[in-house]
Amino acid sequence: MDSTVSSGDVAHPQSEKAAAGQSLASQRQNGEEIAVSLNARRGDFLLDVNFTIPGRGITALFGPSGSGKTMILRAIAGLERMDGIIRIHGDTWQDHTHFCPPHHRRVGYVFQDSRLFEHLSVDGNLRYGQNRRARGRGDGVLPLSYDEVVHLLGMEKLLHRGIAHLSGGERQRVAVARALLSSPDILLMDEPLAALDQQAKDDILPYLLRLHDRLEVPVIYVSHDRTEMEMLADQIVLLDTGSVTASGPVAALLSRADLPFAMAGGAAVIIDGRVAAYDESYGVTTLQAGTVPFYIPADMGPSGTRRRLRIRATDVALCQPPVPAKSSVLNMPLATVVDMAFTDRHHVTVFLKIGDGTDLLARITRKSWDQLALSPGDSVYAMVKAMAIMGQP
Repeated sequence: MDSTVSSGDVAHPQSEKAAAGQSLASQRQNGEEIAVSLNARRGDFLLDVNFTIPGRGITALFGPSGSGKTMILRAIAGLERMDGIIRIHGDTWQDHTHFCPPHHRRVGYVFQDSRLFEHLSVDGNLRYGQNRRARGRGDGVLPLSYDEVVHLLGMEKLLHRGIAHLSGGERQRVAVARALLSSPDILLMDEPLAALDQQAKDDILPYLLRLHDRLEVPVIYVSHDRTEMEMLADQIVLLDTGSVTASGPVAALLSRADLPFAMAGGAAVIIDGRVAAYDESYGVTTLQAGTVPFYIPADMGPSGTRRRLRIRATDVALCQPPVPAKSSVLNMPLATVVDMAFTDRHHVTVFLKIGDGTDLLARITRKSWDQLALSPGDSVYAMVKAMAIMGQP
């Protein structure tokens, strides 16, 4: 049996499907968690992590280079053996008495370099992943079809091309598609966009976002690119020098004063909402985020479409009540001041809650803070220019 791990899956033999896949579909629907506890020393580096993440959605392993992100992925795939416990949807892949070898784990792995088969066409690479799935599952999970994956990743015009004739972004789309077509229990993505230039990243991100709502399979996504993580992830596991420093929903961690995100130069929050309406005459979409409407100067899709907004702290101004009678600023939700922190000698980060408890950050000058004379519990209007809001494509 071929036990080589590429950006496809690691085959799961027929004889083990019943044990490994027992009622996996219902476990996923019930949000069965993924538990990882690992301990290993490699020279002077010590990895000692323990975290639990949801069994659906995208979890980002985020941290600087050398923090242990890739080691964790390799351990989950069974490519690097170390002490610990790994449980996926209630199935134990590793504990103190048992180690499931890599070719018995149904893993989709997308590397930084695409690792495609150069002698095959795009279609041939995709069929390779699909043929591995053809061994069958028996766990009740209905995988995405070949046509669905091709459509979601926009590859209809690429199928008959040779790999040598693809751009970097196109290669990575093929790698993701091949991994998905292997019908994995978990998809591991190790900095899949790191080798791409900014234009190629901008080209592929919309396709990854389209996959987000369609995937039943959980994704663990390694990155040290903050914007990438903010736009894609549902959960974050924050790593530093081999340890977990924080984990939880991305929106909550981005606005925590005790973590580096909120105090960084590029501080921002993400807000998830759904399209409520589109005014064609003005080209403005109303996105409903809980009880707060946001007005975005773009067509963001049909009514009900899920979209994520990214709002930088430096794009939020504060105004004490009453709200201005007329203003060019379309978005002015009423906010409550929660806390503040000095970013440096001359700037203040203000922590806010809007609507039904959604977090928002404002980065203002110390002079503005003193003039407003705000305190925790005070009400202010958070003024966000519509043109400054970055939304999912």
